[in-house]
Amino acid sequence: MGWPVAHSLSPRLHGYWLAHHGIDGRYDALAVAPEGLAQRLAGIAADGFAGVNLTVPHKLAALDFMASLSPAARAIGAVNTVVVGPDGALAGDNTDAFGFMENLREGAPAGGAPAWSAASGPAIVIGAGGAARAVCHGLLAAGAPEIRLINRTAANAEALAAMDAERITTPAWAARGDALHEAALLVNTTSLGMVGQPALDLDLAALPDGALVTDIVYAPLETPLLAAAARRGNPVVDGLGMLLHQARPGFAAWFGVMPEVTAALRAHVLADDVVSGP
Repeated sequence: MGWPVAHSLSPRLHGYWLAHHGIDGRYDALAVAPEGLAQRLAGIAADGFAGVNLTVPHKLAALDFMASLSPAARAIGAVNTVVVGPDGALAGDNTDAFGFMENLREGAPAGGAPAWSAASGPAIVIGAGGAARAVCHGLLAAGAPEIRLINRTAANAEALAAMDAERITTPAWAARGDALHEAALLVNTTSLGMVGQPALDLDLAALPDGALVTDIVYAPLETPLLAAAARRGNPVVDGLGMLLHQARPGFAAWFGVMPEVTAALRAHVLADDVVSGP
């Protein structure tokens, strides 16, 4: 459910898994206006839904309509996955942090010493929206010793930093380049670099050579940030894997099978240049 939702890759993604596992199910894109969300959610059990995903602009509003919330949904303050219980009650979860961390674990280069982990060193997170909140939750839970949260609007960064006042600091936007020193990870959670958007303005000179760089943007797969990082030799991970991995727990809850992210799945989602252009 989203508004709009026609652009969503989720039907293509879940449709692949349904066919692959021979499951008699269907995953549809449902355009639901904000004012109709409460009524539509209230009717999904009677309509035979096992659950739904929620995307913009419904992730925050849905909190009020859940009978229960997972610890991740509570901590992140948003719902992206809903499971209909045997009694019709709606359980809200947020799988974005799971998807982000799984994408890094899968995509980070295995060679070299030491291999990347959340505990490897400071993480730099650009942006302070809902995606940044999920990223910070995932990194903190995995043992990140420090997160430097950098956002153009300082008040938004400071509000998010309350998630863990001891481990999250908020360097000024003007000092974002200097804040990269000794970092083990750099994450862009903003839309900067997306097709139709300007590139993220960030000088990487102070970024250590071995720091991992990732971007939650997946259209295009190689954003200007990832291209600049790769040119200087940093390992990079694109954002498509986050989309694919965050879908796994919901599919497992609805259909009883934990699906895998494979090369064949990526090829299917990328077919016809789905994420390479407008």
